Amino acid sequence: MRVGVVGLRMGLHLASWSRRVGLDVVAACDRDPERRAEAQARLPGVVLTDHWRDLLDRRLDGVILANDFDAHAPLAMAFLERGVHVLSESAACVSENEGRRLVDAVERSDATYSFAENYVLHPHVRLLRRVVEAGEVGRISLIEADYLHGMAPETVDALIGDPAHWRGRIAPTAYCTHTLSPVLALTGEWPVEVSAFVADEADPRSAVVMVVRLSGGALAVTRHGFLQGEPDSHWSWVSVRGSRAMAESVRGPGERAWSVRVRSEGWTTADRRTRDEERVPPTLALGHDGVERSAEGTVLLLQGFRATMERGEPALIPVRPAVAASLVGVAGARSLRNGSRPEPVPDFAGPAAEG
Repeated sequence: MRVGVVGLRMGLHLASWSRRVGLDVVAACDRDPERRAEAQARLPGVVLTDHWRDLLDRRLDGVILANDFDAHAPLAMAFLERGVHVLSESAACVSENEGRRLVDAVERSDATYSFAENYVLHPHVRLLRRVVEAGEVGRISLIEADYLHGMAPETVDALIGDPAHWRGRIAPTAYCTHTLSPVLALTGEWPVEVSAFVADEADPRSAVVMVVRLSGGALAVTRHGFLQGEPDSHWSWVSVRGSRAMAESVRGPGERAWSVRVRSEGWTTADRRTRDEERVPPTLALGHDGVERSAEGTVLLLQGFRATMERGEPALIPVRPAVAASLVGVAGARSLRNGSRPEPVPDFAGPAAEG
């Protein structure tokens, strides 16, 4: 399958892994000549350009969108109109109107839309999903997810202090899909309402906490931004509390951070004894080579994208959950502006026709 890549920061990482999973990356673009030069060295034979529209006429089967965080939907719709399968990173849309136009574009297209949300596929989240689907947790009451970076203040200022950079222009609630997408995948529910709070009123842009009511009645609490205590599992920590047990990724160093702790109280067990155990997720291989833990989600994501294009398999994360997760951040920004008042999240539940 012939694939193009838009954006060569994260896109170069995705392009390199794409070739390893058997995708033919033939074209890429970025405005920065230094990034294009690096891509030329790392991706032999790729055609490089400085504008994404040049890729529309390259006879591509698929495109990976890794451009600015808040500029994905217009490109996705343009490629879908040309019948090109889309894998779109970070935020699916920046408004309800844009989200609805994106869903319409997907449902009109012969091509498919996949959300490049590798956090749903990280080892600890996959293992948590197995625990939940086996019924061990019971009915979910509370689910928490963190996406945190423990950076020095001057590093944070350099990232979010420049209004010309996308990190400087987005709302502090916007980058929420790495927490909300696992929440929606684990619960099978949809966001209904969100209240957002800054973690520190003296530094309101650095970190936020969002409290989200889900369609099945459970509550989700998500934390993201720049706080100390960065999890070793690729900045991600997830906890699920249900009517019968609790399961959470381990707050431990190194390899243990990918494991999952499951605790069942004595009243739920046949012998009336409390069960508290750590479970290790199975490793992933690519050919004869093992895949490092932090890359497992990316490999599975790209393999899923290939299967969607080649064999018509369903997108791993289709457009409606992608839009719903993204719009939690939009509604959360309204909540912040309105004194943390609860704000409704637009309803995108429904048939996820993928073309």
